[in-house]
Amino acid sequence: MGLAKVKNYISIEDYLAAENDGEIRHEYIYGEVYAMAGTSDVHNRITARFFTKLFQKFDGSNCDAFMTDMKLQADEATFYYPDVFVACDNPDKYFRREPILVIEVLSPTTERTDKHEKLNVYRQIPTLQEYVIVAQEKIWVELHQKQKDGIWTRTQFTEINEVLELKSVDLSFTLEEVYRGIKFD
Repeated sequence: MGLAKVKNYISIEDYLAAENDGEIRHEYIYGEVYAMAGTSDVHNRITARFFTKLFQKFDGSNCDAFMTDMKLQADEATFYYPDVFVACDNPDKYFRREPILVIEVLSPTTERTDKHEKLNVYRQIPTLQEYVIVAQEKIWVELHQKQKDGIWTRTQFTEINEVLELKSVDLSFTLEEVYRGIKFD
């Protein structure tokens, strides 16, 4: 018979203190800390394409676009590092709490988490209007949008000529822009 694993929980304060001074990024979920894996060149290129347009749009405004190294406090005891997000609050120089848009680029190690766990947590954030999940191994984007009545809708895009309209930030991307120059196996 194997021994049960002992889980060491840490406080949010200890997590934030260590994370703000550390070189390795970790996500924090109700007392447990998970190291972040590296990303592929394709993942990085897709992330950069979204970030670049969003950064240019919001430069000098009340809102800011962030990419990979800014934490998002998704609920009272969860901190994630979204691939890209836009927030219009400024509670802390190391994290934000009020995103309007979150974008996650899937990788083999994060796909299940991004499509299920993070989707459920993000949808509970009152300020969030859109959550975008982007595949890096094929042409596939899933857009989750909160409607005026609070109901979330889901739309999938799989054709290179389709347009992804992000109403929360008044910006559109063609899938050709997202996947330009990327070769799929």
